[in-house]
Amino acid sequence: MSTGSSDKSSDPPTPQSPGPDPVHDLPEEVLRAGWRRFWSKREKRWYYFNKMTGESLWEMPVVHKSPHNGVPGGSDRITDPLGISVPDTPTDVRSPPPFDLKRRRDSEASITSLGSMSPSKRMKMEGPVYWNFDILSNAIIFEHPPCTMPPVHPEAESYRAQLTNKLRSQYQELCQTREGIDAPRESFNRWILERKVMDRGNDPMLPTHCAHEVSPSMYREIMSDIPVRGCRLRHPVEARKYVFKYAEAAKKMVESRNCSPDSRKIVKWSVEDIMQWLRRQNSATLEDYQERLTHLKTQCGPHLTDAAKSSVEGICQKIYHLSCESAKKIYDKHWEILKEHGIEEIQRKFEVHKRRVQCYQIHMVVSCPRLPSISYHVENNVGCLRFKGEVLTLNQNYLQKLEHLYRIHCRDDRPLENFLPRVWCLLRRYQGFADSGHDFARRWATPGRGGERSSGGNGPASQTLFGSSPNEGTGLQGALPVPVFEAVHKHFGVTFELFASPLNCYFRQYCSAFPDTDGYFGSRGPVLDFHPVSGSFEANPPFSEELLNAMAEHFERLLATSSEPLSFLVFIPEWRDPPIPALLRMENSIFKRKTVVVPAFEHEYRSGLQHVCSGSDLYHKSVHGTLVLILQNEAGFAKWGPTDERVKGLLDAYKPQGNPSPSTSASEGRRESVDGKSATESRSNSKEEKR
Repeated sequence: MSTGSSDKSSDPPTPQSPGPDPVHDLPEEVLRAGWRRFWSKREKRWYYFNKMTGESLWEMPVVHKSPHNGVPGGSDRITDPLGISVPDTPTDVRSPPPFDLKRRRDSEASITSLGSMSPSKRMKMEGPVYWNFDILSNAIIFEHPPCTMPPVHPEAESYRAQLTNKLRSQYQELCQTREGIDAPRESFNRWILERKVMDRGNDPMLPTHCAHEVSPSMYREIMSDIPVRGCRLRHPVEARKYVFKYAEAAKKMVESRNCSPDSRKIVKWSVEDIMQWLRRQNSATLEDYQERLTHLKTQCGPHLTDAAKSSVEGICQKIYHLSCESAKKIYDKHWEILKEHGIEEIQRKFEVHKRRVQCYQIHMVVSCPRLPSISYHVENNVGCLRFKGEVLTLNQNYLQKLEHLYRIHCRDDRPLENFLPRVWCLLRRYQGFADSGHDFARRWATPGRGGERSSGGNGPASQTLFGSSPNEGTGLQGALPVPVFEAVHKHFGVTFELFASPLNCYFRQYCSAFPDTDGYFGSRGPVLDFHPVSGSFEANPPFSEELLNAMAEHFERLLATSSEPLSFLVFIPEWRDPPIPALLRMENSIFKRKTVVVPAFEHEYRSGLQHVCSGSDLYHKSVHGTLVLILQNEAGFAKWGPTDERVKGLLDAYKPQGNPSPSTSASEGRRESVDGKSATESRSNSKEEKR
């Protein structure tokens, strides 16, 4: 990831642009090799950046034309990136390079990039490795404009966490005061996912600019818990108590709300009928109670929905407005910090030419100040990063993984001066899975000392994106097992993940939710903003109906507009009672080449807490089947088509490898009948192990 840097000196004079477009005002062979020109505010001179290799040079690169096709270096980086079609030519190894490497003014020493290290000198990981960064991506994209988001800063990220925690607490209070229920589990997380599908605001996490203030996801999940929150019915005694509780709550609700006389009459009559049945029945079975509960909900549900509609819509609107206010405060705070270092916001828009290039890292054009120091120490193979008393933790081998990714993708920080601050910001954004009530959380939690707040605990500091309830958020950050990644790469040419994070990615290139924190570690930004024209991709999305629908539409549009080999392997739960709209759309798509079903209990997923949990808690059995939908255009089908041999290789890779697996997580088991709800309602409160 390429960034700028700044000091407190005065603004440089306006450079004399040699043309109307100084970025692309270069010889054609230099442009084709990936070079662009940018102005360095710190050094007050032009420099050259290669979007394909990440190199930065002070002098214009010298690219010699070859007699082979007139392409620099003798081969086309797009059609022949390895130069296989070009005959060998003698090279004078004694010749010096035609240009000098760009060096930092404040550092004489530089650390060699991992990409140029020999295999014997590469980093040795401690413990098991669940990734392979030697695989290069085959993704081809159109050139895209640089990112104008402000660079991450620990002060701003800490402030974001405080306001996000407050917003989550306000959501809980609104649900309790207005509807007398707790906020539905995972509802806030899915609200963020659903809102970001349509959000056009400038905050990377909180929604600020949506077409509709009322979120369908949040509205649907609150309504499913009215008048009482659902629970799992296992025994007749529990079912009898729950039916009685639901009937009493329904009656009380219509008496206290502004309902029509007909609605009150129908609800009271239905409640009286079920009460009489409960008095007569002393030996009813669990199925009898479930049947009666379903009938009661059918009779009362529409009237209760009408009674609560305005109140629930008010909750959704209030949370959205509070989110806008919080995002504005974060924005002002962030730029206040940057302006103290003489960094100003970039207002102009960047124009790019529509050129096909190999997928390259995000280029941040806003200069990055020198970030505050982060203290770091290791306890029991767990790395602890502390900033102003707040400690974030992760396993030591995952910190090494992040360093590996950082060295590959962030070549302008070769001394790694900003590495730990950026890791802290990354963890602060993603942290919040901890639950002191579970053994795995207790094992990796770092107790606070001397007034420090530890994000391994269950206090307010442990809440951010995914909450602090038991297992909350783990269903949003699962990953495929390593053998499956190896199989899809071997048989289907997959080199790129479309739903990942720096903490759980397998390949060196991937899409993730947050380009500002993840871009330094190889992310190419959100999947809906990613437009490949060629390549083979794996998609293992989090469960959000709105996100899945947008994903399916996005993939179909990409496949329809590209004539080059393009392939998507989509992994989603086998939920068919009823099927989700995105599943129906992909199964009926003209680009669907095959649907592979992996049976329930015969495969597993890696935990969303893999960067902090122990080995015994790493894998979880899946109680549902998994569908693998293979979507390909004609060229992609010809190159990576799902032959019987390839499909067999994928299914064989899914077989458990003897990994220690804990008991099935509670979040998986929620597909079974839940207090008479339909499968669609039950899905609102549960997740497969997805991202």
